Amino acid sequence: MPDIGSKGMHVMRVVLGIDAALTDKNPSGIAVATEGPKGWLLKGALPSVEHFLADAHKRPAPEKPSGGVGQAQDLLEATCALASRLPDLVAIDMPMALEPITARRASDNALSRAYGAKWCAAHSPNAQRPGPISDRLREGFGEAGYPLCINEIATPGLIEVYPHPALVELCNEPTRLPYKVGKLRSYWPDARPKHRRLLLSGEWSSIGKVLEPYLQGADSFCNTFELTPKQLKSQEDMIDAIICCICAIRALEGGARPLAGDDLSAIWVPMADPVIQSRTLLPRSPYSDRAELRREVWHDNLEDDEELAQYL
Repeated sequence: MPDIGSKGMHVMRVVLGIDAALTDKNPSGIAVATEGPKGWLLKGALPSVEHFLADAHKRPAPEKPSGGVGQAQDLLEATCALASRLPDLVAIDMPMALEPITARRASDNALSRAYGAKWCAAHSPNAQRPGPISDRLREGFGEAGYPLCINEIATPGLIEVYPHPALVELCNEPTRLPYKVGKLRSYWPDARPKHRRLLLSGEWSSIGKVLEPYLQGADSFCNTFELTPKQLKSQEDMIDAIICCICAIRALEGGARPLAGDDLSAIWVPMADPVIQSRTLLPRSPYSDRAELRREVWHDNLEDDEELAQYL
């Protein structure tokens, strides 16, 4: 039977998305989504594990995001507190395997063969990065009853995902989308810093329009024009966590495929829902409907700024 949420709504399924930092120094974005009678709803997205735990247990939020990805049991308990039940599937953006990772995996090669031409090749993990962090998380989730899914989805379960190819598929783009804060200078090398931030915010907003039919709340969450430069990276981490949630949702619905190569690891990539795609403006090139959407998003800023207009 479906569980009853705190406001009397039937919660049928729950997913947890983790944009996991590969070191204990950097924060990890966390997002939770619940399925109800009207579809999937974004329950919350937080910029760090400490923010997530504080929100779930109704404690004061930290002043700034803290580093690390936390303990599996703590993450599961916090999800239950927020969503009224444990997650059916956990999707994490971090290399995961059934044995300690010491070098590049068969799944990294499989994903790179499939998406390298689209600028979405997998990075090479090693014994230090993520190393013991990955081992600890995989073991922790496994002990809690969430084994790593390799060839098929079983619930409760844990899957590895990668936002770059996920966005290429969901947005129907030919190459990786320019949405990473750390790449702003390379995306728009001649633009002024304030223009780069506007261009990035417009990119996020157009991504949100595409994600909204999969997860209600993604659109408004990706509208970020009022953020300061220091807040941008935290917002990116939360957007990636939301994408992880959508990867989990598509996997539960049979709309994701594992790129493996052996029985030790797999990176699950979502496919666009054909029903959603039939009624949603999805792009087919850089001159597509999503590009037009970007221009609409930036319209107010373009009226008096010819310098910004040249980048469209």
